[in-house]
Amino acid sequence: MDAAEAVETIQREMTVFARRARASAGRMHPELSLVSYTLLGHLETSGGCRATDLAAHYALDKSTVSRQVTALERSGLVERRPDPEDHRVQVVMLTSEGRRILARVTESRRAAFGERLADWPEEDLRRFAGYLERYNAWSCPRKAPPPQPSPGP
Repeated sequence: MDAAEAVETIQREMTVFARRARASAGRMHPELSLVSYTLLGHLETSGGCRATDLAAHYALDKSTVSRQVTALERSGLVERRPDPEDHRVQVVMLTSEGRRILARVTESRRAAFGERLADWPEEDLRRFAGYLERYNAWSCPRKAPPPQPSPGP
């Protein structure tokens, strides 16, 4: 397999992985989409943040994140609080129900991954983990080359 074929295989398999992750998230907690799970996880890790910070972190439109946060708020999984440093800004925080749901879904996901990877040798697991970290650490899209001047008449 040459490099071009390998990249094509990686793209195809990452798409399968993403589809499986979305479907799995829906089965574990039907009201909690993969996007919601991801946002809740980020809020847990960060201790809460502004919706605009979520949008920037995931490179999403602010209105998209606002709709997601509003839906999570209606479900009782997050709440908005004034930022202690700037009372003009609101911080999105997990509620106790949000923490409970997130913990349950995280444990289910951990068990599912553990089961799927149970037969892998430890070295393969370490290598795969390193590759995923390396892949996800890259966040700078290449700049498009400047437009070339069109040839004269």
